[in-house]
Amino acid sequence: MMHIMTLLTNVGMHLNGWRHPDAWDDTVLNFDQLVECAQMAEHAKIDMVFLPDGSGVREMHNRELFEAMTPTSRPAVFEPVTLLSALSAVTTRIGLVATASTTYDEPFHVARRYASLDHLSKGRAGWNVVTGSNEGDAPNFSSEQHLAKDLRYERAREFVDVVLGLWDSWADDAFLQDKQSGRYLNADRVRPLDHVGEYFQVKGPLNVARSPQGRPVVFHAGQSESGLELAAHAADCVFAVGGTLQQAQRITADLKARAVSHGRSADSLKVLMSASIYPGATQQRADELCHTLDALTSPAVALGNLSKLVSADLTGYDVDGPMPELPEEMEGASAPRKIINEWVRKDSPSIREVYLRYSRTLGSPIFHGSPIQIADQLEEWYRAGACDGFLIGPAVMPTSLQLFTSQVIPELQRRGLFRTEYPGKTLRDILNLPAPPNKFFN
Repeated sequence: MMHIMTLLTNVGMHLNGWRHPDAWDDTVLNFDQLVECAQMAEHAKIDMVFLPDGSGVREMHNRELFEAMTPTSRPAVFEPVTLLSALSAVTTRIGLVATASTTYDEPFHVARRYASLDHLSKGRAGWNVVTGSNEGDAPNFSSEQHLAKDLRYERAREFVDVVLGLWDSWADDAFLQDKQSGRYLNADRVRPLDHVGEYFQVKGPLNVARSPQGRPVVFHAGQSESGLELAAHAADCVFAVGGTLQQAQRITADLKARAVSHGRSADSLKVLMSASIYPGATQQRADELCHTLDALTSPAVALGNLSKLVSADLTGYDVDGPMPELPEEMEGASAPRKIINEWVRKDSPSIREVYLRYSRTLGSPIFHGSPIQIADQLEEWYRAGACDGFLIGPAVMPTSLQLFTSQVIPELQRRGLFRTEYPGKTLRDILNLPAPPNKFFN
């Protein structure tokens, strides 16, 4: 069964999605709109909503790009677990997944927040592990320099292992709550972690009981060598970006093989491909949506957005000249460069062609057309083994998500590709992932 999650957004994923005439107004920290987004997704039986996050406001050095509010600049966003905790009270079944950094946080804090969210939501929490690719975040944490990429991933692996250990601090049956005997808990069913490592010293135990899922679902999105290895080691689910079907097939096959090399089954690691969704009632209406959004796109903003995504200043180039091939190993996120380089080698696009495409997407493929056409594209990728499902980014909110949930999802259901009811009660049930054993207690 195909898995589908959607970004928790009220501004859309096109560079100018918030400017579309049908887009929501007054989107700054608008909780009611995010409730509507989550409930719309839950009504359609979508697996989970996902809230990406960062550790600071971005793009302030580029006034034009900053004022245009690109989807990743995050000038005003809710703290993720606070928001998801509030959403847990107005939803009942959909998974709630958010990002927390291993570079600018502490394992005990992350373990406590996400275990608490898992209890509040009755087993629907997920943690997206990131190391942080934005150098501008460092000064918010008493540091002038961003940690080097290899060190960030060394720290991240130890960080994740500490969090997993803290989540296993308590046995499932540790809290007796026996009024007659006066024993609230069984002291034999809890243990300190006593972790001493290169980056962290954490005694434990966690001051949260073992969570309803055993532990929250762990996600990761890094596609560098270090990121792929971290995912194979510890993640239950991976967000990946494949610009083409063939790229996605290679990425998924590689991740599954790495999981096996770590002593896991291939199916224990779910791979969700990012996909930007541009739906219309007909092909013509979908084309009109794209053309309307393209017409709203300032070339300077679009070029600045592309420069940011690939971590290279392209402003001095002739935009009608060829897009240069860029080194793929870098300190920031490398996936966009890899995808663009493959496009450059295959088709030699101009910089203008690249920045127009990347105004519509953050590197993911664009699935566009009528509901049946979008269902066809999703089915093709899924049946070809390119992924276990999709992380969709609606172009314009709320209309793109409304059309996707009301017309694309029913078409996938008619084809037997997507559920009509939620299985079980937890996010692990939805993803068909068994509850992990407690490494300290039987």
